[in-house]
Amino acid sequence: MNALLIVDVQNDFCPGGALAVPEGDEVVPIINDLSDAFDHVIQTQDWHPAGHQSFASSHPGHDPMDEIEVEYGQQTLWPDHCVQGTDGAEFHPDLNTTRSELIIRKGFRPEIDSYSAFFENDNETPTGLTGYLRERDIDTLFVVGLATDFCVKWSALDGRKQGFDVYVVEEATRGIDANGSVAAAWEEMNDAGVQIISADAAKTLA
Repeated sequence: MNALLIVDVQNDFCPGGALAVPEGDEVVPIINDLSDAFDHVIQTQDWHPAGHQSFASSHPGHDPMDEIEVEYGQQTLWPDHCVQGTDGAEFHPDLNTTRSELIIRKGFRPEIDSYSAFFENDNETPTGLTGYLRERDIDTLFVVGLATDFCVKWSALDGRKQGFDVYVVEEATRGIDANGSVAAAWEEMNDAGVQIISADAAKTLA
C-alpha cells in the first residue's frame, strides 16, 4: 500500500516565517490535490522547545547557518523556529490536514535536532514511523513538503534505508538551497534509489 508523507509544511518554513523556504507556500495547493488521491496520509511537524540546541540563539557568538560540532556530529545552527505552541509551528492555514491519520512530531528533545521522519539526527533514536508503516502494511511512500535539501531529503533517504520504496514529488517540494544544496540533495536521493516523479505521475500511482 501507498502513503503520502507531508513533511513540515508549517508557517515558519513558509514566506514570512522565521526560517522561510523560498516559495514554500507554493507547495500547498499541489499537496492538497495529491492528498485526495491517497488512502493514507501522514504528516511530520517540527516541534522544538524554546532554547533548542539547534538554535543559534542558544550559542552566544554564533549566527544562523553556522556549523558546530555536537555529540552526534555536525549541527547547522538555525534561527529560532517551530517553537512548541507558537503560530510558527502550526501547519500552513491553507494545508488540508483533515485526511491525515498520523502526525509525527520531531525535534522535541532539547539536545538533538531531527530532520528525518524516521530518526533523530543521531541516526539511532526512532520516531516510530517505521513500525507504524509496517503495522499498516504500507510499503511505498510519496514524499512532499519542506525543505527539499533537509527534512525531505533525510526522510526519503531513511525511508530507503528502512526498506520502503520512496518517491519524491518534485513540484511539491521547495528547498533552502544553500550553496547548491538542492541540486546535491536531488543527486543524493537519486543515488540512493529514491524515484523523482511529477504530481500527475504520483496521482496515477496512488
